[in-house]
Amino acid sequence: MARRDLTYRTALTLGRAALRALDARVEVVGVDNIPTTGPVIIASTHVSYGDMLPIALAARGRGRLPRFMSRYDVWHARGIARPMTAMGHIPVDRAAPAAAYLQARRLLRAGETVATFPEAGISYSYTVRPLMRGTAALARETGAVVVPTALWGVQRIYSVGRPEGGVLGGKEPPPDLTRGRRIDLHFGQPLTVGPGEDLTEWTTKLGVRLTDMLEGLQTLEHHRPSPGEHAPWYPQHLGGHAPCRSEAEAWDNTPRHAVPATWGPPWLGWPRDGGASDGATDGLSPGGA
Repeated sequence: MARRDLTYRTALTLGRAALRALDARVEVVGVDNIPTTGPVIIASTHVSYGDMLPIALAARGRGRLPRFMSRYDVWHARGIARPMTAMGHIPVDRAAPAAAYLQARRLLRAGETVATFPEAGISYSYTVRPLMRGTAALARETGAVVVPTALWGVQRIYSVGRPEGGVLGGKEPPPDLTRGRRIDLHFGQPLTVGPGEDLTEWTTKLGVRLTDMLEGLQTLEHHRPSPGEHAPWYPQHLGGHAPCRSEAEAWDNTPRHAVPATWGPPWLGWPRDGGASDGATDGLSPGGA
């Protein structure tokens, strides 16, 4: 444990240095909503490849080092597997998520903090995608509190974008190392999942909560595009030029067990009659960071 946390703290020190080099300003609201003891699940929106860093830095201030559930293929990147494992993060294989679920459950029962991205991937439309039930299942089984979390601004540094030519599998935008970006991070009031609560209904409520939090950040004056500015990093329904939800559906590659997004702007391409399963590991997979 000591060696794992030392690796984690070293990574956070390097990450903080990178943010300083970019002169990125991170503003955090509600960090006191993260309990300092006991099992905690941080359930965050997913808008960029760098979402883990501001969340982990903020949680460290509460004495917590979140173990992130992340797509297993992150471990395939050169030089990444060893530190990810050393920090105690959890690889998730969407096709067989049970092992990740059991690992997360074990950590929560030991009183640790687990961070999930219930959307199971970055949203190309920058709206809250259909959500997986795994967060609710873990909370119901372990008694962990769930801290809904939203962040915005980091997508301007490195995120997905409409692929080149609009073709699935096309080249996406490279990182943008423009200095002086503003990142806002909001930790909401903790939620609980009762022993008899329906996972689908609870997950739907989480989708509504995350949407409210995310749009609260997106509509802050300093995040709005300038008049006439082309803003592919800003949601279309709020006046930006990111793909709309129906256009983004093909790129989002949402798992079929996800709870349909009845929250936020209309999901024109999503079937409304699916997702009735209440299975604990159906829809566990969180998105990669």
